[in-house]
Amino acid sequence: MNFKLGSRITFVFVLCLSIGYSQTKKPVKTGNANYSQNADAIVEYIIESVAENLGEDFDYTEMVDRLNYYRKHPINLNKTSKEQLQELVFLNQVQINALVNHIQKNGKLINVLELQGITGFDLETIKNLLYFADIKQPTGFESFSIKNMFTRGNGDLLVRYQRGLEPQKGYQIPESSKSSRYLGTPDRVFTRFRFNYNNNVQLSVNVEKDAGEQYWATTGKKGPDFVSGSLYLKDIRAFKKIVIGDFALQFGQGLTMWSGLSFGKGADIFTVARQDLGLRSYTSVNEFSFFRGLATQINFGKFDFTPFVSSINIDASAVFNPISQTDEIGSIQQSGLHRTQSELNGKGRVNQFIYGGNLQYKTKRLAIGVIGYQSAYSEKFAPNDAPYSKYDFTSKQLSNVGIHYNYNIKNTYFYGEAAHSVGYGFAFVNGFISSLSPVVSVVAFHRNYQKNYQSYFNQAISENTFAKNEEGFYTGLQIKPSKKFELISYFDMFKFPWLKFGVDAPSGGFDVFSQFAYMPNKVTRFSLRYRIRDKEQNSPLSTNISFLEPYRRQNFRLEAQYQVNKSFTLRNRIEVMAFKEESDIQRYGFMAYQDVNYNPLSSKFSGNVRLTMFQTEGFDTRIYAYESDVLYGFSIPAYQNQGIRFYINGRYTLRRGVDFWIRYALTQYSNLTTIGSGLDEINGNQKSEIKLQARIQF
Repeated sequence: MNFKLGSRITFVFVLCLSIGYSQTKKPVKTGNANYSQNADAIVEYIIESVAENLGEDFDYTEMVDRLNYYRKHPINLNKTSKEQLQELVFLNQVQINALVNHIQKNGKLINVLELQGITGFDLETIKNLLYFADIKQPTGFESFSIKNMFTRGNGDLLVRYQRGLEPQKGYQIPESSKSSRYLGTPDRVFTRFRFNYNNNVQLSVNVEKDAGEQYWATTGKKGPDFVSGSLYLKDIRAFKKIVIGDFALQFGQGLTMWSGLSFGKGADIFTVARQDLGLRSYTSVNEFSFFRGLATQINFGKFDFTPFVSSINIDASAVFNPISQTDEIGSIQQSGLHRTQSELNGKGRVNQFIYGGNLQYKTKRLAIGVIGYQSAYSEKFAPNDAPYSKYDFTSKQLSNVGIHYNYNIKNTYFYGEAAHSVGYGFAFVNGFISSLSPVVSVVAFHRNYQKNYQSYFNQAISENTFAKNEEGFYTGLQIKPSKKFELISYFDMFKFPWLKFGVDAPSGGFDVFSQFAYMPNKVTRFSLRYRIRDKEQNSPLSTNISFLEPYRRQNFRLEAQYQVNKSFTLRNRIEVMAFKEESDIQRYGFMAYQDVNYNPLSSKFSGNVRLTMFQTEGFDTRIYAYESDVLYGFSIPAYQNQGIRFYINGRYTLRRGVDFWIRYALTQYSNLTTIGSGLDEINGNQKSEIKLQARIQF
């Protein structure tokens, strides 16, 4: 390890500790006065705990929007529903059912201290809940009028500018050249507008241009590269929800129909049980997996019916079929990037038309739903000659049906879903969450996704990108012997009955995770994590006949987070990755960072800074880490090769409702002379970017 690099990190660690402890060494008591200060950290912690296995470019706006709305407009626990509580992703279904049943049995909550007597509600859960909920009386459509909507409604306009500071190869190729190049500028510009009236009327508009794209396209329809918008109405007589424009659908366990945000396996073991939110307006800037049209949820007593219709043009690559002399769909493109002429050629080239509905029956303990929909594409999907693609979808139309359920009895929640792609395969998932005692909770589920099951809108828990060609059993355990200690662990065993890309035979593996946390007081947390994953892949020693060999990834993480006074919070993390293929030596990756968060109660300034040191032996030993960012901005970079990374965020509140952010990030490599490849290549050993953001609330 580079001595100078290590010296820098050691210096910063000591400096940050000195700054914090020079203020005070006494722990700070938290209470209602600190909610605004601590809520940003709570939102960040929630995101990191449930989203650590998602890609580095995934957009979490949908969830952060939701949590920030309830920070300003807390849920009334005495008038809430299971559906609304599910929007708080840190609550599991056992806790939600226990809260709703307690109110139904004992009447309205008089004091929030009553939450301590509800099954599954420890002090940490209650503290997190009270950032987003209280027991006050809400107002809704009972006081609706056009005048009230404009006088009591809330508007929110946000503009963000982002740019990499080092020139990339794709921007330096002259226009006269026939080579592929980026057609637009390196600027990324994002504008969003929200209007909300008591969570009953919501208007959302997103406009985005990615780096390398043209803001005003020179071909086809002129205008920003991506525009998304929706009007959402809630609780109008029998119409519980109406969405005109872009919307997402989330039913059951994600096997038959799920679009928008979802989570996989992680430190929060309870998120493996999907909390379906049904119909929602789509507010993310991910340019894939959403619908555009009209949808509504209608209530008939114990029945809810959600019909929907959508027509949208999606990105796809073309493959010419010499037999039919027509173009066919080679693959659906999910990146949303339209920087080069090749990427522009695939933009919106295929129409996707979908219609269907979900009928759900609900009682106090039982919910059971039936869903069916048909997808029609303007072109046929081209077959792939690779053996692993034998069971891929190769038609123009696809019908999907499914049935999903959940049932609550005492402290146990059962859930499951069965799905069928008509003319193809089946998929099943069944599981439960149980609070065995105030100390011990357990999660378990079984899954069986056939190799020929087809659905472009399935996001069930899976080791694969889609829930197909997989069988597995998962069990998780949470032990909280006191408010100071917590142990979380899970074991997942799986197998893949058919071939996969890079795996030319049936294969299998397992995933084991364990995390121990110690919280000596309300503002201090220490955690130790270990994870091991075993899978199989084609051996690099294979010649004419491929054979598989196992490979193993192991993660070790040690983290400390503590508040040293009313203004400063520090966090340290050390993480090690070990990767071993049977035919090769073990390789390692190392990362350590120091965070300093400055968030005083009365100051107009707040911010945070991080310095990271990393050293890895290639792609297989890369390490991901969530980074703080500007509001609604996200970053989970992969630390790879050797070097340091530094970023600083600053926020300035000009006055109430007017905020400005700035973020600067720099990565410097000690073992590279060029960064990236292809059109993204940077000549040099450092990469930096800046973000500027303004937000006006009115």
